[in-house]
Amino acid sequence: MEDIIYTNCSVATMLKADKPYGLVNDASIVVVNKSIAWVGKAGDLPDHFADMRFEDLGGRLVTPALLDCHTHLVFGGSRAQEFEARLNGASYQEIARNGGGIVSTVLATRSATDETLLNDALRRLDSLIEDGVAVVEIKSGYGLTVEDELRMLRIARKLATLRPIKIVTTWLAAHAIPPEYQSRVDQYIDEVAIPGLRLGVEEGLVDAVDGFCEDIAFSPAQIERLFAEAKRLNIPVKLHAEQLSDQKGALLAAKYHGLSADHLEYLCPKDVPAFAASGAVAVLLPGAYYTLKETKLPPLDSLRKCNVDIAIATDCNPGSSPLSSLLIAMNMACTMFSMTPEEALAGVTRNAAKALDLEQQYGVVAPGALAELAVWDVNHPAELAYWIGGRPLHKRIYALENKSR
Repeated sequence: MEDIIYTNCSVATMLKADKPYGLVNDASIVVVNKSIAWVGKAGDLPDHFADMRFEDLGGRLVTPALLDCHTHLVFGGSRAQEFEARLNGASYQEIARNGGGIVSTVLATRSATDETLLNDALRRLDSLIEDGVAVVEIKSGYGLTVEDELRMLRIARKLATLRPIKIVTTWLAAHAIPPEYQSRVDQYIDEVAIPGLRLGVEEGLVDAVDGFCEDIAFSPAQIERLFAEAKRLNIPVKLHAEQLSDQKGALLAAKYHGLSADHLEYLCPKDVPAFAASGAVAVLLPGAYYTLKETKLPPLDSLRKCNVDIAIATDCNPGSSPLSSLLIAMNMACTMFSMTPEEALAGVTRNAAKALDLEQQYGVVAPGALAELAVWDVNHPAELAYWIGGRPLHKRIYALENKSR
């Protein structure tokens, strides 16, 4: 990436500021050594940049490139028949207890070849890239053996060698209880989740540790044993919490200074202050809320009152959120959760970066951040959450190497 000045644009810097979106009109952006060196009104451009090459962006809007901070992008098979079953009245919990749900995807993932898993994940990843996404978090959780969980993370890391994208990998062995451990859940934690985590860290495959804390999955006590090992290994944690019931998972994530707690439909408002004190991000997943026809809303007012940073993600997965558009997730968050378009855009930029511990490099247009930018064919940032479908992205500006599509 050469040093350059992008000019004739408006910039949603997404910095916390009095002006909505941190918006700068008639702006220029200076890029030096793949990082942003200056951003501001074009008329205020410092003289020492005047001899650099310029590129005219034609009056378009520039934002930070987007981040999808919660996905399950690598998996085998499809769960379309379960989608049909839910439409005919079966609940998510009933399907899971009858051998469907996550366990059905586990069986499909275990039997799929590496090539099939990689190629299928690439299609979903390309859809996200077309939405202006620069960073994607990908979890394991559909292998549920040590080797199959590690295999998922290796495939996730392989994606970053094939596309101009940063992949963040999360160990989610505590996602579901495999059939062979149905009556031995504690042994599963001892024999798969914890030793597999140690091997994944040794191999350099684990950026964070996650779990599914629910009555159909793992108890807070079981998750805490995994979190204690993550702490010993100096790996940050996050948690699927309060999606289907109030298990106090958000408070457990807060206790371990987690990066985030995700879903949170059943988070009790009285628990929000304690969660907020930890500094963790609340990651909302409207795709799952929509697909499961959930009716209980996350406690948005309490989260706002306690100044909790709120992120939005696709939760792209085969069962509860077959969604591979982050822009549509933004629209869903506005329509179903009554978030503002500005909150939605912060949720896929600045706050999503915080949820991935990447806020020093991604999520804002500011000096020191990587020049990972999205240029949009829209007139105002609110349009990014307004349109349902469509492809408003004009181009991506990459700091990372632009690998072949």
